[in-house]
Amino acid sequence: MSKVVRFGVSLDRELLEKFDRLAKEKNYTCRSEALRDLIRRELVQKQWENNGEIAGAVTLVYNHHKRELVNKLMDIQHDFGKTIISTQHIHLDHNNCLEIIAVQGSPEEARKLTDNLSAVKGVKHATLNMSTTGKEIR
Repeated sequence: MSKVVRFGVSLDRELLEKFDRLAKEKNYTCRSEALRDLIRRELVQKQWENNGEIAGAVTLVYNHHKRELVNKLMDIQHDFGKTIISTQHIHLDHNNCLEIIAVQGSPEEARKLTDNLSAVKGVKHATLNMSTTGKEIR
């Protein structure tokens, strides 16, 4: 287990006030935890930029009544079997479905999967949410 190290940070007063307001809005109990989360976010971003092993989620919204749409989405997902670790299908209403696809592997493959899925006619919205496997983040 790593030791906690205290260090000082010099900030412009106005910047510190904005940071404190942000931390309060996000319900942080102390500046330290807010700062740790900011650092972790940057480290996750770096993992994605450096092509490290990542985790994430692709979210899709589509009308499942569109002809052949579901089959095309399934075919693409099967092409990325090494990247996809889980999927969840949710019926939002009679016409629209939300699909959440958990991914793990390379950022390049996760982006490729998202691009291929979002290009299918009938997909209303597709996003890739970046996260980490947690192996390199404390």
